[in-house]
Amino acid sequence: MSQPFAHLFAPLKLGHKTLKNRVVFGAHTANMAEQGIPGARHLGYYLERAIGGAAMIVVEPVPVHATAVLTRGNMLPASDAIIEPLKVITDTCHAHDTVMIQQLYHVGQHGDFDNSYRAAWSPSGLPSYHDSDGSHQMSEAEIEEIIESFVAAAQRSQQAGFDGVELFGAYNGLIEQFWLPWSNRRTDHWGGSLDNRMRFTAEIINRTRSVVGEHFIIGLNASVDTGVSIALQIDALCEIAQWLDERKLIDYISCGTGGYFNFAELMPTFQFADKLGAPLAEALKKVVTHARVQAESHIRTPENANYVVASGQADMVSIVRGQIADPHMANKARAGQADDVRGCISCNQMCWGRRSRDYWISCLVNPSAGREFEWGGDRFTPAAKTKKILVVGGGPAGMEAARVAAERGHKITLAEAGPHLGGAFRLAGQQPRRAQISELIAWYERQLEQLGVTVKLNTPMDADEVQAFGADDVVLATGSQPAGTGFQRQLPHQLRLPGVDLPNVWSIEDVMGRAAKPGKRIVLIDDTGDWRGGGTAWHLAELGHDVTIVTSWPMVGFWIQRTAGDGQLRSRLAHLGTRWLTESAVTEWHGDGATVRNLLDGSELRLDADALVLATTNDADTTLANDLVAHRVATHSAGDNVAARLAVHAIYEGRMLGMQL
Repeated sequence: MSQPFAHLFAPLKLGHKTLKNRVVFGAHTANMAEQGIPGARHLGYYLERAIGGAAMIVVEPVPVHATAVLTRGNMLPASDAIIEPLKVITDTCHAHDTVMIQQLYHVGQHGDFDNSYRAAWSPSGLPSYHDSDGSHQMSEAEIEEIIESFVAAAQRSQQAGFDGVELFGAYNGLIEQFWLPWSNRRTDHWGGSLDNRMRFTAEIINRTRSVVGEHFIIGLNASVDTGVSIALQIDALCEIAQWLDERKLIDYISCGTGGYFNFAELMPTFQFADKLGAPLAEALKKVVTHARVQAESHIRTPENANYVVASGQADMVSIVRGQIADPHMANKARAGQADDVRGCISCNQMCWGRRSRDYWISCLVNPSAGREFEWGGDRFTPAAKTKKILVVGGGPAGMEAARVAAERGHKITLAEAGPHLGGAFRLAGQQPRRAQISELIAWYERQLEQLGVTVKLNTPMDADEVQAFGADDVVLATGSQPAGTGFQRQLPHQLRLPGVDLPNVWSIEDVMGRAAKPGKRIVLIDDTGDWRGGGTAWHLAELGHDVTIVTSWPMVGFWIQRTAGDGQLRSRLAHLGTRWLTESAVTEWHGDGATVRNLLDGSELRLDADALVLATTNDADTTLANDLVAHRVATHSAGDNVAARLAVHAIYEGRMLGMQL
């Protein structure tokens, strides 16, 4: 059989190494070090992607200097203590024919005093875009100190068994700050002309090469921020890449999108187009002859990656979130099993979402991410004894429990009351630009069929039917239901919204399930501050409704901030004419309008409207669970029928049950 992704799986010479394919697990802050030391969590995480077929892994950036520390999970800067723990990782991954690179970084003016307890160092002392601090303009002696810190960090990487290093020149970090005239306002020989602005980078590379030798890869990570005029644009980056390439200073360059000026494009959510960074890589390919070019940024699938390589846009492709979601993506694609790849849904909830809160990263669709050392990777141990298991409820918790239990050899029947699998998660997939959720549900359907799971749709089950089924184990994943009370967190005394029983009050499930006929003018109570309210408002606005969001949070999409997707949501809503009242709550629904209270000064106003839509917290559906207690049938529960939450909790709990049964 011919290779379905022939271009992606062609070998590639890179420096003194040959990559077995063009799939790279690119650099990102996994934030997993403990007391600055990489350990078992790091090892399991990277090993799983090496086992999964990635040709090259760029291990997360190590800060090169005390002023570069950015997260509490960073590795120790300027310390030999990380060498031996890292050598365990490189040795183990090398056994799978994986080229190992370490990224070295310093974010310059965008430091974090809470973690570094140092002033941020930068070329010109400009303010941080990470927080409200200013930065310290480096003296020439301090510039020399940082250069030597990069060199020493590269030496440690070589001693730790890495095949090379990647310099962090992206997102307006320190290296880019020297390149960019906006952030480099120096008048000495480190600023001004292009040669002067390139001096910092060239000194790092030349001094590094002199100590590591020729048989060591030196790469460079860069980015383009198209939405900000003063940021690095592709023409300027091409000039920089050509300057470096003419001097044969770098073996490869990788180009991403976004940065501190425009964080939304740094890790693009589903609101952005696929293959966002491919045109940038294509431009770089036209100006370099020595260096390899890597494309990155929202290249999610083997199909996307193969196209980028086949079309000549890039020599290799960095797929990060895609290989977090499915660490075995490369091997599956190479084997002609691309349909078995569990796709990233570009939600950012557990990768950047956890990193933004300074935790180690994980994944909504793959809860084994970051837990490989505890769970044995994204693979399953066969059950000691085959059981007959009934799963009631086909939402994300039920699908994941059924899939994993079937992977382990159990005989599974999945009963879903509705006509489709997916539950409320399916409705989320019908919000604008969220079709990747529908793709994930389709993946579950294929996996369940391949595993021989008996799926019964339109099959509600009561306690007698569950008892009569005679399962060895019963998993309840019956989800949650709209509360229907209109309760809002900032009006805790008001357990039920006055007027909530009047006509034209709908849940978001009614709206997304197309049961609601809400009329033209809509007031939407967004009490959860996430995609339940924001995505439903977007859907209604696209249909032509006049939508006013009322939320107690200080901004629309407050809890979407952790994914860096909130600003783009508000922009889309604004362009669609949506209005919002923040730090406010609805105190009464009148049937033809709502009374809204400003929570800051207590003032009230009336909004005329045809319908009220409730994006509030659901109630767990425990009816069947309670009935089975009365029938003395033991059960296991997962997902929203434990407590109404998000899909990430449901998939995690489904995975746990599937592994334990």
